[in-house]
Amino acid sequence: MRCKILILCTGNSCRSQMAQGWINHFHSDKIECQSAGIEKHGLNPLAVLVMDEVGVDISHYYSKTINDIQNPQFDFVFTVCDHASENCPYFPGPAKIIHVGFEDPPKLALHLKNKQDQLNCYRKVRDQIKQFALNINSYLKEC
Repeated sequence: MRCKILILCTGNSCRSQMAQGWINHFHSDKIECQSAGIEKHGLNPLAVLVMDEVGVDISHYYSKTINDIQNPQFDFVFTVCDHASENCPYFPGPAKIIHVGFEDPPKLALHLKNKQDQLNCYRKVRDQIKQFALNINSYLKEC
């Protein structure tokens, strides 16, 4: 039986989608991973682009809230932004909620005019999330 986890962010547009992509890429045999947001902001195209650069296709993912997930029973819920951590909904059952915050690439890139500089903000966070995904088993000892 695979461990069931949810990656929760504010808008389910960037960080949570990248985390789901990495976790599914590395651990789909042991982990059933989904992502959601407190709100729906739509899938961020620059997140899709930088993930595609490293061979992880998240283009078929879509922005959703916890209310859009059928049977929201999870072993772990990881919040990847402060807003989601502070506004995390109640999860029935044994879900252990863990905050592992990452900077928001759209905010980091907001005032940058050069497209490569903007993409570098997304790449930086993508690579940080990759390290989290590679080491996620350290959190999942109870699964």
